[in-house]
Amino acid sequence: MKITDQIKETGRAVMVLVRWIILGVITGLIVGITGTAFHYCTEILAEARSENKWIIFLMPVCGIFIVWLYKKCDMSNDKGTNAVLLAVREDEVLPLKTAFLIFISTVVTHFAGGSSGREGAALQIGGSIAAAEGKLIHLDEKDKKIIIMSGMSACFSALFGTPVTAAFFSIEVISVGIMHYSAIVPCVISSLTAYEAAHFCGVIPTSFSISMVPELKPDMIFRVIPFAAACAVIARLFCFCMQSAARLFRKYFRNEYIRVCAGSVIIIVMTLIAGSQTFNGTGNEIIAKSFFHRSEFYLFIVKILFTAITLGCGFKGGEIIPAFFVGSTFGSFLGPLFGIDYSFGAGTGLIALFCAVTNCPITSIIMSTELFGLQSIPLFALVCGISYLISGDTGLYADQKIMYSRTKPVYVNKVLKKRS
Repeated sequence: MKITDQIKETGRAVMVLVRWIILGVITGLIVGITGTAFHYCTEILAEARSENKWIIFLMPVCGIFIVWLYKKCDMSNDKGTNAVLLAVREDEVLPLKTAFLIFISTVVTHFAGGSSGREGAALQIGGSIAAAEGKLIHLDEKDKKIIIMSGMSACFSALFGTPVTAAFFSIEVISVGIMHYSAIVPCVISSLTAYEAAHFCGVIPTSFSISMVPELKPDMIFRVIPFAAACAVIARLFCFCMQSAARLFRKYFRNEYIRVCAGSVIIIVMTLIAGSQTFNGTGNEIIAKSFFHRSEFYLFIVKILFTAITLGCGFKGGEIIPAFFVGSTFGSFLGPLFGIDYSFGAGTGLIALFCAVTNCPITSIIMSTELFGLQSIPLFALVCGISYLISGDTGLYADQKIMYSRTKPVYVNKVLKKRS
């Protein structure tokens, strides 16, 4: 290539860089502030419910309101997070009202006592706001996809406080086996901007502390291998229950209002049987405890049931924090059986479940470093690789596309099984 051509190419790259820095900062600020407001709304109302136990009995009313709201906005057939993936991969329209609906409905779900997370909702909030921004400034179709990914990163970062994880998650989750490197700069810029905006507003980043990090020795490696495989099996169970619950509720309760009321009654009865609201909401307290005390064997099973029923009957939110709950409590319980400290088991279980249910091994490795530091990254990398391999072609997002096989360097280009 001639020197003049190299200069021109470099100049074009610099112009693209400047453009995405500006758009990344704008997106990060807008989405970051929205994500911060979302964080405080869910926290305040969830705390109100925890201090007033009787609010759980309002769950049917809250469920009816959510169904009505989606019908009123002509979004009854909303695909949730799958719609964001399709907007990036297949140019599907992602309306701005998606952000409003998932914001309100997730806050109401947490207030009512439904078992759900926030990060899945964050992807929808960030993606739809960014899509509206791209439409407003007349970006072409390819750049709209990039800005949607940057919006996803921004809201995830604002809520969870892991900016590098957030940046890479949105470029890896769209299509399994490939990464959209063209979106790295805007995703990183928007993620960092949103993180700083949330931090300025007092949002505390998510953090966990492993009490004992094992040394990298052959015997530990051979203990971690079956442990990671067991976590992948639980991830399969988690995804199966999420999909089966939604299918069964639709089969036996065709009316959406009756469906959400039936699910609410089941959750209320289960809560009364449990004798506490441990399994309602995100369950962040139990996740934190799993790092300091070995978890009981039943915690992860009950959380799977609560989450599957909550989201299957029509409430809204995300599955990632419940997956953290399942992974950390399962890992904390199972670890000692393999000669692994329960605290390290909680950390590796959390990362393994996230990896398996999202099909994002690179993001999962990055998350392990942001949450737990660099000391144990070789073991976490091994756990992510095994979890990704054993989990198979399953996942939380039915419209996620598998581009390359996870067992051989073969192009497969298939979509995860649709929910029937």
